[in-house]
Amino acid sequence: MADEEQSSNESFNLDKLKELIELMEKHDLTDVHLRHGGEQWRLRRGPQVVAAPLTAPAAYAAPAVAPAPVPAAAPEAATAAAPASNLLEIKSPIVGTFYSSPTPEDPVFVAAGSKVTQDTVVCIVEAMKVFNQITADVSGTIEEMLVANGDPVESGQVLFRVKPN
Repeated sequence: MADEEQSSNESFNLDKLKELIELMEKHDLTDVHLRHGGEQWRLRRGPQVVAAPLTAPAAYAAPAVAPAPVPAAAPEAATAAAPASNLLEIKSPIVGTFYSSPTPEDPVFVAAGSKVTQDTVVCIVEAMKVFNQITADVSGTIEEMLVANGDPVESGQVLFRVKPN
């Protein structure tokens, strides 16, 4: 048993961990997964903008408490707005709560008429107290915003429609 503890302690090298974290920061990486033999390392770090709040701000907490009306409203929203054939869609990659700005006091990331590129942050989706920045992944102009601040969203739900450049 002492040999097992020693071998597991040897595989967990804090110097390697620190070096990997520094490389992630230097190259602006958010997710690294390494595997070598029986050793496996997975590191994730969030963008500094959303890493600061550990809990949802008070103004954002209320909508997450009352999700009951949303199931009735979601099908109406999906059927009410049919996409134009030339518009691209930005969809939520996860289930969570939609936020249009980093905090209630900050300006929104984007609004109708905003120009976006593939790397433009368009919103935050909070899931299990983790604030995930969502990027446009397309270039163009925001034509439609289909969800409101604080709304619950589903994985694959259309959040924005974009007119391509």
